[in-house]
Amino acid sequence: MDDANGTPKVRALQALSPQTARSLVDSVDAFLFDCDGVIWKGDKLIDGVPEALQTLRSLGKKFVFVTNNSRKSRKQYMKKFLSLGINVNEEEIFSSSFAAAMFLKLNNFPQDKKVYVIGEEGIVEEMELAGFTCLGGPKDAEKTIQQMPNFRIEHDKSVGAVVVGLDLHVNYYKLHYATLCIRENPGCLFIATNRDALGHLTDSQECPGAGCMVAAVCGTTEKEPVVVGKPSTFMMDFLVKRFQIDTSKMCMVGDRLDTDILFGQNTGCKTLLVLSGITTLSALQDPSNNIHPDYYTSNVFSIADLLKK
Repeated sequence: MDDANGTPKVRALQALSPQTARSLVDSVDAFLFDCDGVIWKGDKLIDGVPEALQTLRSLGKKFVFVTNNSRKSRKQYMKKFLSLGINVNEEEIFSSSFAAAMFLKLNNFPQDKKVYVIGEEGIVEEMELAGFTCLGGPKDAEKTIQQMPNFRIEHDKSVGAVVVGLDLHVNYYKLHYATLCIRENPGCLFIATNRDALGHLTDSQECPGAGCMVAAVCGTTEKEPVVVGKPSTFMMDFLVKRFQIDTSKMCMVGDRLDTDILFGQNTGCKTLLVLSGITTLSALQDPSNNIHPDYYTSNVFSIADLLKK
């Protein structure tokens, strides 16, 4: 929003307090939680998360877990939540792997067309549950390019979409195959689950995100993808239809400014940044940063803790 002189207004940084925590919780019906860096890091639960979720559930709040990580399907994520002691149901989980499948389904992707995947089992499982035939993914993890005269990869001409997500086994063969499909198959879609630069595979350090795989395919095809994960509004359009809650009554809780917080702002949600993941306080306060959440706090537990004060 601009002021009277046309200068963009900068949202003041406001730490969550007992008063603002109560006001925030009272003003929303649903909390949208990112997962990596908010609920867990790698396979380690962030301290205080179960208590915070229980407090909010006891107040009648609905939850949606909105993750850009496409490595798992909703069923696989549900198992991870349960293994960490958090009870959720599949309807509360919205992953970018599921978003990619729903994008194709809602856009009437032909059933006779196939999907080539640079990514892992989560994308493949969600695509197959939606009724689509997949190539690539884990099946192409060990394939290589033969350095010999006249070597060619014969790609499937019925591939109508290439979906790129985080792939710990990305290789030159997959990049080559995806490039051939996008460049040579008429009308082939190029879909990215997300463009996150970094992620947490463990709780000890940051790791390359899906953005580097997407960038590689952008470079070879000279095309830009349709992005279905945060901060794209596609996820929210689907969520509003599913849960019938106005976005003004939702709060997006995340650890990334350029995905989670921007997603919330793009869709009209209230926004809460937690400093338990990617974004640091210094990065938030940096004068070059122009993405400011409504509130920020140390971690999810602090929401419940502040409500007691």
